[in-house]
Amino acid sequence: MKLNRKWLNEEFVDLSNVSDKEFVETLTVFGQKVETYERMDAEIKNVVVGKVLSMVRHPNSDHMFICQVDVGQAEPVQIVTGAQNVHEGDLVPAALHNSWLPGGVHITKGKLRGELSNGMLCSFAELGLTQNDLPGAYADGIWILNDEDCQIGEDINLVIGNDDTIVDFEITNNRPDCYSIIGLAREAAAAFGKTMKHHDPVVHGSDAGSIFEHLDVEVPAANLCNRYSSRMVANVKIGPSPKWLRQRLRANGVRPINNIVDITNYVMLEYGQPMHAFDYRYVSSGKIVVREAEEGETLTTLDGTVRPLKAGMLVIADDTKPIGLAGIMGGENSEIVDDTTMVVFESANFNGTSIRQTALALGMRTEASGKFEKSLDPMMTIPAVQRACELVELLNCGDVLDGTIDVINYVPQPKTLPLEVDKINRLLGTEISKEEMVRYLNLLEIPVEGDTIHVPSFRPDLNLMADIAEEVGRAYGYNEIPTTAFKNSTQGGYTEEMKLEAKAGTLCRAMGYNEIITYSFTSPAAFDQIRLSADSPLRSALRIQNPLGEDTSIMRTIALPSMLEILSRNNAYHNKSVKLYEIAKIYLPVAGQALPEEPKMLVLGTYGSGETFFTLKGELEGIFAGLRLKKASYHAVKDNPSYHPGRCAAVVIDGMEVGVMGQVHPLVAKNYGIDTDVYCAEISFTKLMDCRLPDATYSPLPKYPAVTRDLALICDEAVTVAQAEEVITAAAGKLLRDVKLFDIYRGVGVPEGKKSMAFSLELRADDRTLTDTDSEGVVTKVLNGLKEKLGATLR
Repeated sequence: MKLNRKWLNEEFVDLSNVSDKEFVETLTVFGQKVETYERMDAEIKNVVVGKVLSMVRHPNSDHMFICQVDVGQAEPVQIVTGAQNVHEGDLVPAALHNSWLPGGVHITKGKLRGELSNGMLCSFAELGLTQNDLPGAYADGIWILNDEDCQIGEDINLVIGNDDTIVDFEITNNRPDCYSIIGLAREAAAAFGKTMKHHDPVVHGSDAGSIFEHLDVEVPAANLCNRYSSRMVANVKIGPSPKWLRQRLRANGVRPINNIVDITNYVMLEYGQPMHAFDYRYVSSGKIVVREAEEGETLTTLDGTVRPLKAGMLVIADDTKPIGLAGIMGGENSEIVDDTTMVVFESANFNGTSIRQTALALGMRTEASGKFEKSLDPMMTIPAVQRACELVELLNCGDVLDGTIDVINYVPQPKTLPLEVDKINRLLGTEISKEEMVRYLNLLEIPVEGDTIHVPSFRPDLNLMADIAEEVGRAYGYNEIPTTAFKNSTQGGYTEEMKLEAKAGTLCRAMGYNEIITYSFTSPAAFDQIRLSADSPLRSALRIQNPLGEDTSIMRTIALPSMLEILSRNNAYHNKSVKLYEIAKIYLPVAGQALPEEPKMLVLGTYGSGETFFTLKGELEGIFAGLRLKKASYHAVKDNPSYHPGRCAAVVIDGMEVGVMGQVHPLVAKNYGIDTDVYCAEISFTKLMDCRLPDATYSPLPKYPAVTRDLALICDEAVTVAQAEEVITAAAGKLLRDVKLFDIYRGVGVPEGKKSMAFSLELRADDRTLTDTDSEGVVTKVLNGLKEKLGATLR
């Protein structure tokens, strides 16, 4: 929304002593954000009003003249021109040496056909003006200023009204009142603590008759038209608007057209209420009907475009045809033209949603439709149409008929709010008195009686105590509110799960893994790619109602395909070694529940030189140790179709299976186009939360020495190291501090089908030095346990 300060100062609140910088900074802090501001005279420099004293033919040109021009300096300046409409005694715009014109045009002195020219005489186009800005001015020559009430030497910016600053505000949609000069003036007055000047339109009327003798209005579409107000003007004299009105329109980016159309645009800017003027002679039977369009109807709008209408679009019609798109644009068949003699002013309040839908459907967003979309105040229609009629009388361009047609279908109910001083101060952290709060609200034209606030109809955004606190706060000054600590505030922080997740990420990255983030939705074909069995419950996935495509049509129940897709892409890019991890959600439907379970999975994926089953197992053990989890065991798995049957293990912690790890099945790798061994791990991160050890506590260094015993065992090939360690740990009891495998041997001295495993046992007591008897007793128990449970014997 644009605001020109000159209009503001002259009509509403005089802030002429406030600099542009202070103005925009104050309004921004006050809550009305300024996007940009610019001086209208920024592009025109050193151009003044000059009087042509004499003109002689150029000796070297048959169409140029050498002019002596009085520009208010000690001596006249010589300017050469080729214009044919200039005469001695004319006042003209003179761009002097080292002057600037719009578009960055730089004027300096020079010679034209051998004669010195100290500048240039200007046309209105060269000053950035159009024929609409200066009706009656000669378009193909120099702009003659004889009728412009200007003085010799006067800055041309003063003549054309460029001595102004345009401030462009970013208005939020909850403040429709600020889409008007009056609304922004109210904000500016309050921001600077001044009282705004108001003007109530006064219409004297005439003896030309009554509107009721000529016009009837029906509103069958009552749900789409909250209010429809109308007045009429007879004996209309179409002509250009006065200079002051044209300049105000131009400053706000509106092209002047003629006095009647300019009045409607002026009122829209001033009041924020869109208006329209119909040529009465084209209103069939003198009847206006606000109705919904019928399927197949068409309307040629003011821009000359034929618009096909659809049922439900709101139109302004007469007895036989549509004559305007309600709240968007008038029809060409009722346009104000030069011979218009009777005008109908429309000032209405339409349903914003309906206007927006119609504008979008027809692709014709206009200034009016943009305002109606913001839900304007229905109480503004009468003041706006009154102001339009007042301007008609002021400009002497017609006779206003008596009477106003006002069809009201909706009037906002009076709304009140309590003035809760203590609550507002607690919310703001201030100690503002009730009297000060009332003063602030009154500055914003929000009346207060006792402890009751009467919310004006132009402020639909005021609904709660917090809204009132905002008004008080910005009037008090946000910069003046003391800095205080929050009271009774909720202290933020990380949950235990978030901390564990962050720690897991740190550990993975420390081991050379890079994090990836993949989509939670995938393709049903992914189940076949990882060779998932047809009867697997994981194939029961949630389908997305409006998927982007079949490849993203279900929510994943397993995270392995997402990891393999990224590994496949890296392999296709010839990345020789890749280590990736993701903490990914999967979505498992639950019978009888609308929403699925959403456990998190820690997924690792790697390939490249040096990557084996055991390196992945070692990295998992490092991650588990860093997360302070209970000791994990690994059990061979041969029936997982996605993994190599001889290189896959279930990961078990405290008797609970938490995941699977191993080499991806070669057929699965082939399905993803990966031509090397791939290793992955899928660990239920949600289950890991239940596998944590208690927080670490301090333990003093041991006082007594440790005793080491090495055992070399002969056992079946089927016996695993984990099984042997489990038996040793159980049999050795409290004296065992550590057990490590340091050798596996097959060969001479070991029977066929057997193997030798060598373990080192570290024994220690907390209260004494262990004797040989103590250690031998532990070894005996261990050997007995191994023989009994695993059939293992001492080598």
